[in-house]
Amino acid sequence: MLQRFHKRYFIALLASGFLFVGVSFREDFFEVAKQIEIFNNLFKAVNSNYVDETNPGELMDKAIKSMLASLDPYTNFFTEQDVLKFKINNTGEYTGIGALITRKEGRLIVKEPYKNFPADKAGLKAGDEIIQIGEVVLADFKEDVSQLFKGAKNTKIPLKYIRQGKTLSATLVLDEVEIKAVPFFGKIDEKTGYIALTQFNKKASFETKEALEQLKKEGIDKLVLDLRGNPGGLLNEAVSICNLFLPKDEVIVTTKSRIEKHNNTYKTTREPLDAAIPLVVLVDGKSASASEIVAGALQDLDRAVILGSRSYGKGLVQRPIDLTYGTQLKVTISRYYTPSGRCIQALDYTNKDKEGKAQRTAAENYNQFKTKNGRAVYDGGGILPDVVLEETKTSTIAEALQKNDGIFNFVTEYYYKNPNLGNQIPEITAADFANFKAFLKRTKFKFDTESEQALLNLLAATKKDKLDAAVSVEYQQLSTALQKSEENQLNANQNEIKQLLIDEIIKRYQYKEGLYQYYLKNNLEIKKSTAILNDQAAYFKLLQR
Repeated sequence: MLQRFHKRYFIALLASGFLFVGVSFREDFFEVAKQIEIFNNLFKAVNSNYVDETNPGELMDKAIKSMLASLDPYTNFFTEQDVLKFKINNTGEYTGIGALITRKEGRLIVKEPYKNFPADKAGLKAGDEIIQIGEVVLADFKEDVSQLFKGAKNTKIPLKYIRQGKTLSATLVLDEVEIKAVPFFGKIDEKTGYIALTQFNKKASFETKEALEQLKKEGIDKLVLDLRGNPGGLLNEAVSICNLFLPKDEVIVTTKSRIEKHNNTYKTTREPLDAAIPLVVLVDGKSASASEIVAGALQDLDRAVILGSRSYGKGLVQRPIDLTYGTQLKVTISRYYTPSGRCIQALDYTNKDKEGKAQRTAAENYNQFKTKNGRAVYDGGGILPDVVLEETKTSTIAEALQKNDGIFNFVTEYYYKNPNLGNQIPEITAADFANFKAFLKRTKFKFDTESEQALLNLLAATKKDKLDAAVSVEYQQLSTALQKSEENQLNANQNEIKQLLIDEIIKRYQYKEGLYQYYLKNNLEIKKSTAILNDQAAYFKLLQR
């Protein structure tokens, strides 16, 4: 039965994946039918003749994944269970625990409990390792852990977790968890407002509008909209947020495809809330998709000054296509373009290197476009800010420390050594930074840089060839030199790393709200934004008005 199912859904996948292309498909009909027939015959021949017993289901899964992986990372196949899970988790409100939790190397770690939500009320802290949920011991459970946290409101779930080497118990009481698109807004000074927009869910424009209306009641006449770290979301919400600041019938974004029906133009549909308020939009390398649509439109229409570092460059549009047996294909159908005509997409998945990595357009090949006021802007992927702050770009060493939890794990230890810090703003002294470097050595932190990985590969190769004894001295010299280089990088970027440590420490004691309050007075990008907004001549000069 499983064999027949996989065979049917793979052929259905191929057929559906190609048939949706419409008129242009007719020209390639014979070639598509030919390739399906070849694959069908090959699949049967392999399963009938291979020397060992095959698993048709596994073969088919690998065939599907390999086929789609050759396109781009956003085109994916979802099983019936995947589709159901997505529908549950994409509603914006759901019964849950109210915490960011990650599973890494088999360990389930609490990364951030949200204030006054179930995990926080149960006493869980960042850094806790959950080892048992109900009767399920996680060491023996390899499936999706989220299903263990499901249940009706007020369902009680007993937990066991490890904190600083001790095994503790807690009881979670499930509740409705609303994920806010605007987790914080406030006043930088008497006349300057600040709104943090962290995602484009179905309430994003409503929450942004509410925040802006409240700030205007409190007397602000300038605004900073923070899109840093925002990975995107719903396209219509991006258009609606632009509509808060732009007049009706303004083009915000277009999608272009080789298939006519996927070519669309999205415009504002209502009168704006405030079409004149001076506006700065903050972006960084993690601002993607819908964030880039908002930043790109406001930049091209000279409605806001964009500040920070170049955004991520995710300009490919996906659409879900329902297949047989409750399965689904999410397929890339078009690209996003800003009002000036710039393509947001950074990586070219049709142009890959020898290792199969998509190539980014070289700077010398960027194309110039013009904003509404005639300012020069460029493509090349993502949105390049009007004011680029080089010091805000994440260094390679800081990126590794964040990705591999070097900062997170150190701050966990710091938190329990300094229980009485409370609402104080921490200071990272030279001694603290020395302790941080010692912590990385003591815990044998792996930066996982390309150089480090290449050295490990070299060691594995020499062992395989039984040459490790002959090159052991040279290998050790290289290893020592690499460690010295990494320490030099830590020292060279210590101001950036210290700031990341401070940010993480504030979150531990004061939650995310405390971090935003700290940002209002201390964050470099916000300080620069305020300076621009307070200098009307400088603001309008940047927009060439």
